[in-house]
Amino acid sequence: MPVPVPRQRAIPAVECGQAPAASPDSGPSKEQAPAGTHQAENAATRRENTRENPTEKREKPTDTSTETSTGTSAGTSTSAGTDRTPTPGVRAESAAPTNLTVLLIEDDPAGSPIVPDLLDQSGKPIRVRTARNLTEAGRLLTDDVHCILLDLALSAPAPARTSADGGGSGNGGDAEGDDELAVLRHVLELAPRHAVLALTSSSDAERGAEAVAVGAQDYLFRDELDGRLLSRAIRYAVERKRSDSAERRLAEGRLRAQENRRLERGLLPTPLLAGSPLRFAARYRPGRSRALLGGDFYDVVRTPDGTVHAMIGDVCGHGPDEAALGVELRIAWRALTLAGLCGDELLGTLQQVLEHERSDDEIFATLCAVDISPDGRRAGLCLAGHPSPLLSRPGMPARLLPYDNNGPALGLLPGARWPRMQVELGAEWSLMLYTDGLIEGHVGGGRERLGQDGMVELVRRQRAEGLTGEELLRATVNEVRELNGGELADDLAVVLLDRTA
Repeated sequence: MPVPVPRQRAIPAVECGQAPAASPDSGPSKEQAPAGTHQAENAATRRENTRENPTEKREKPTDTSTETSTGTSAGTSTSAGTDRTPTPGVRAESAAPTNLTVLLIEDDPAGSPIVPDLLDQSGKPIRVRTARNLTEAGRLLTDDVHCILLDLALSAPAPARTSADGGGSGNGGDAEGDDELAVLRHVLELAPRHAVLALTSSSDAERGAEAVAVGAQDYLFRDELDGRLLSRAIRYAVERKRSDSAERRLAEGRLRAQENRRLERGLLPTPLLAGSPLRFAARYRPGRSRALLGGDFYDVVRTPDGTVHAMIGDVCGHGPDEAALGVELRIAWRALTLAGLCGDELLGTLQQVLEHERSDDEIFATLCAVDISPDGRRAGLCLAGHPSPLLSRPGMPARLLPYDNNGPALGLLPGARWPRMQVELGAEWSLMLYTDGLIEGHVGGGRERLGQDGMVELVRRQRAEGLTGEELLRATVNEVRELNGGELADDLAVVLLDRTA
């Protein structure tokens, strides 16, 4: 499809070198014009006269900038290299679409063209637009432009020529070099996503190297240009710019990922167990790929009276919203616990937090909370739709704590109640709290799941082998993954509290 150009340019194809300026024979004649259109006839006659005598003096010679940008004069038709025609006699409307479009920014487009005929890799003509200054370049720099050819001899804009030390217009000292690089910097700011090729003289290679250091993709000598060299340089610059942009986006993505990891790692809890004889261990695996935080959450704190409170929960779902809600619930639980709430009162308040913070009324969370007495021999247990903890004691097989009074998950039933059960732990014990990610993995290649019974047998066997603490959790999680045949699809969290005599 034709490449769009700004409205100000009345004859874009002639300016861009895709089609020649129409000859007098091909222009509209008086016989072809409808009767009564004398104004159109006069305009056509003026255009024909201009084509026949391109050097004829214009009526308004002082307005050459406007003439070039609007494309209504002979100077405009020569500015973009009218001689560079892909198919003589073909009008712009019928010209074949090109793959590449180039914007040439040079001081004197009406003079001898510095850009020869250009063909892309497939042999199609490369479209060339020409601008005499940065103002025109800004109008012509549309999304379809792939590469910018900047003549470093282009005069700098007025602000760039003013020096801070009173250098005036910039005609003395090194102002000329500064002006050239100022123009390049302006172009790079104007078109940060476009490839830029700098054009300089063969005697000023140092300036070209400086242009590349500033941000241009490459530099070429304007007095040594040929179509093949320039076409290849344009393709190279475009591909290099694409590669640089992709590499920059990749680096930005890595930085964002690192920031997200630091944020997620900071949101994981730090147990508050100072002064408690209990030993703590935990394992956490989010189900989301490349994530550090999932919808599972846990926490352990010790209140001033010596009671140790432990909690583990699971927000339904696996996305970042569920992970954020899990963090909110964990922080709310810690604040309510340190404020002295416990059991049904705490869970009822936590449900209110969930109802206000969730993004959908269908979202709920399961939770298991225990409060261990200061002497460590007894515990209170509240279950909100969550699997019951696993208790292990010396000389006794591991078993699940009672779950007959298991209440509903948080967020399901308004005004629900969660009874608190009293549990005897003994003098020496190990209590494991876990989420359903540990028990819902498959066993072998079939559809059978591990379940709570399978998990109990697995822990019993490992305890019999003498594993405790971190070693027990590591071995348990690894074996569950092996039985599943790979990574688990669901989030997984396990908390282990041990008390030794």
